[in-house]
Amino acid sequence: MSDIYAIHVETIDGTNTDLSTYKGKVLLIVNVASKCGFTDQYEALETLYVKYAHRGFVILGFPCNQFGSQEPGNEEQIKEFCRLNYGVTFPMFAKIEVNGDNAHPLYEFLKKQRPGVLGSGSIKWNFTKFLIDGKGYVVERFAPSKKPDELEHNIEVLL
Repeated sequence: MSDIYAIHVETIDGTNTDLSTYKGKVLLIVNVASKCGFTDQYEALETLYVKYAHRGFVILGFPCNQFGSQEPGNEEQIKEFCRLNYGVTFPMFAKIEVNGDNAHPLYEFLKKQRPGVLGSGSIKWNFTKFLIDGKGYVVERFAPSKKPDELEHNIEVLL
């Protein structure tokens, strides 16, 4: 697949859609988990979203349970956890796999466009971040340890 906007996804509420909804927006796509050492990044992600949403910036959260079983809940539990603990208002999606035979097509696309260190084709952990420009080009990939507030300059350049 060569067009991110043609990729079909399911929202955390169970609605099937495609990413064309976000065409023209700067996106930060993140695989998230509720019981991870990086889970507190939800707060900083929400802060970024609130700060830049009016300028065409959107964060898309994709829960994943592939790393240490750190996202064991179902969609309703994940949604409630994010809302209650971090006030998340950015779009969240159904739980997916990001690696292996059942990796979601979105993550196959992202990994192909921006491989990891030494050309690695896999996601190493929760809260790996991909920055996409308004034309759908994957501009950068950030390790889980990169804090969301450290991405502000990269986001502002694209806005």
